[in-house]
Amino acid sequence: MLERLDRPIVQAPMAGGGSTPALAAAVSGAGGLGFLAAGYKSAEAMREEIAATRALTSRPFGMNVFMPSSDPVDEAAVAAYRERLVPEGERLGVAPGTPGGDRTDGYAAKIESLVAEAPAVVSFTFGCPEAEVVRALRDRGTYVIVTVTTPDEALIAVESGADALCVQGAEAGGHQGSFTNAVGPPIELRPLLAAVHSVTGLPLIAAGGLGTREHVAEALALGAVAAQLGTAFLRSPESGTSAVHRAALTDRRSTRTALTRAFSGRPARGLVNGFMTRYEEFAPAVYPEVHYVTSPLRKAAAAQGDPEGVNLWAGTSYRLASDAPAAEIVAALTP
Repeated sequence: MLERLDRPIVQAPMAGGGSTPALAAAVSGAGGLGFLAAGYKSAEAMREEIAATRALTSRPFGMNVFMPSSDPVDEAAVAAYRERLVPEGERLGVAPGTPGGDRTDGYAAKIESLVAEAPAVVSFTFGCPEAEVVRALRDRGTYVIVTVTTPDEALIAVESGADALCVQGAEAGGHQGSFTNAVGPPIELRPLLAAVHSVTGLPLIAAGGLGTREHVAEALALGAVAAQLGTAFLRSPESGTSAVHRAALTDRRSTRTALTRAFSGRPARGLVNGFMTRYEEFAPAVYPEVHYVTSPLRKAAAAQGDPEGVNLWAGTSYRLASDAPAAEIVAALTP
């Protein structure tokens, strides 16, 4: 599947609005592999996006699914963090959210729908599906990819029967796709790619901090069959990136990225801003509870055009992101 792409470019699935049917269709139509994101959506909304993308392209595209969280919940720590965020809410005119949402992100219903819909590709983040799930998808002709951040995770994914692995380095924008929240320091892409390549012969997609055709060529030379980029497409007209996020990517005050748990309770890389600076040291490692707590604050900040109060996910090569159409970006990234 991946080896047959006209261009070795995979558009990263960006949950929260970045990925759209228009973006996925444009990338796939340009010879790469476009992706939709099921994260934070209902199974019905996911099916609607699949239908909308199929109406725009006959080329293969993928759907990404969040694995359910199985990490323990420190309810007292979450409650304390919520209380700390009350003044932030008062500034924005909203109250922090309640940490009682669905920990599974509707996983079971989404798997049932994906087996029925049989998209060309399904990828998983935050864990590895059971072998039975992988078999059910593959029996329908779906190509299964699992996101990994360590060689140990890669071995688990191989055992599950995955067709390929997305090897995500620390430089990647957005959430780290580690199987649990309790992980050591994230590994940068180049050593991680070598380490995973040494334990499996499965096709590997390199992800993390890639922003030029030279970066893509280097990843391919290190053993990847394709490169996955998300930040590179954030400014494209087809993406669903918010206005405040688009502006921040080119704002001279946006000087660096960092990994933070402040917004969701799980490590994620974004542009350093006021919220991240104020609350990172207090954020408990509890996902998705922290996500539910901060969600109203982030939505309010985005609506008010406040870049200091919203998550601005971005990889380390964010300055290289172009506002060109997605098809042109795919062509520019191809070695």
